[in-house]
Amino acid sequence: MKRKTIAFIVISCVFIALCVVGYGDPFAFNKDEILLNPSASHWFGTDRLGRDLFSRVIAGAKNSLVIGVLSAAIASLIGLIVGVTAGYFKGGADKTIVAAIDLFLTFPTFFLLLALVSYMDANMFLLIVVISVTGWMGTARMIRSEAFSIGSKPFIKILQTANAPLWKIVFKYYAPLLAPIFLVGFAIGASGAILAESALSFLGLGIAPPEMSWGSLLAEGKALIDIAWWVSFFPGLFIFAVAFLLLILSDYLQQRFNSREALS
Repeated sequence: MKRKTIAFIVISCVFIALCVVGYGDPFAFNKDEILLNPSASHWFGTDRLGRDLFSRVIAGAKNSLVIGVLSAAIASLIGLIVGVTAGYFKGGADKTIVAAIDLFLTFPTFFLLLALVSYMDANMFLLIVVISVTGWMGTARMIRSEAFSIGSKPFIKILQTANAPLWKIVFKYYAPLLAPIFLVGFAIGASGAILAESALSFLGLGIAPPEMSWGSLLAEGKALIDIAWWVSFFPGLFIFAVAFLLLILSDYLQQRFNSREALS
């Protein structure tokens, strides 16, 4: 498992460095290099305007990853606050929060995203807000369940009896115990957020030209799939690879968390 973890970290660092530094000019036109196959000079081939596809995939990764990471961070933070509130106060607060979670879950998340985005001009900020607002429920339910368990422990009851400040109880005692679940929820949320952004951009409701993301690049290659498979294949491959790696990370974190629980 250590080798897999090291390999994951190395691949992630190299990929992040590429995204930050960039590679070539993703907007450079070349009429003599239209729809070239992948080769040593163009690793992922070129698109219908002669632009290097590898440069465009790396450039699109910035938007896709920023939206995915920030959306997951905000959604996980909302889930943490909501879950701790329900688990700590219980009673009426818990019933109200559970009802709100169930209400959100009754709507299919992707269709809710479509409804929200279709009435507004999409941009990065809007996508982050919309995806995070529709993606906090799973983390909230996990946090709530664990917060209930923590709230029943003797030392929490002693602190409550001693009228210890709420912020001290939450940040000093709840937060460290809930951190593994928060990280698992974040990894799963980031994977889902990247897929959601890609789907919206593919449908023309997300990142719009001249900006690019993996979803918009995938949409550009849709009309060329019969004559230039690489134009849509490589953005789709990156979407799958990053989402899959994040799910592996969440599974690894969950296993570590469960093993610690068993030892304790």
